[in-house]
Amino acid sequence: MSERSALERRIRGWLVLFVVCLVLSGLTAFPLVNELHWTNSLISHDWLRRVGDGLDRADRDYPFLLYGTDWLAFAHLVIAVFFYGVHRDPVRNIWIVEAGMIACLGVIPLALICGPIRGIPFWWSVIDMSFGVFGVIPLLLLRRMIKRLESMSPDGCLVKAA
Repeated sequence: MSERSALERRIRGWLVLFVVCLVLSGLTAFPLVNELHWTNSLISHDWLRRVGDGLDRADRDYPFLLYGTDWLAFAHLVIAVFFYGVHRDPVRNIWIVEAGMIACLGVIPLALICGPIRGIPFWWSVIDMSFGVFGVIPLLLLRRMIKRLESMSPDGCLVKAA
């Protein structure tokens, strides 16, 4: 196997990992009420109980509020579809990886600004920020590998810049 094809396989492997995590993250936003019931049956914590009570009340009295989390889930799935472009042509579609990196970094100010406004405990905001931090890691690796792929000739040799 040539160095180029090995690099392409690594790119696709990291890409699949990122997309699977993105899809799973999105799918978990659909059944929030049931997820909180399950979590609260396993863990006794005041904040999780409060969140579960809030979701139960919203589901019972204002189910249209949960429609927003359905859209959140859908957005994750749509974003995952964009990464198919990276699978097809990593070099040409590196911008998708870079946009994903920007989105991951944007999680941090969003959590720091909106968390306190919405009464979210700081430790919960830290958990939210960790999704951005851990999400950017595979994207940084992907970008580095794609840049290396870009610098290779079709036969897999590195091309020296003029």
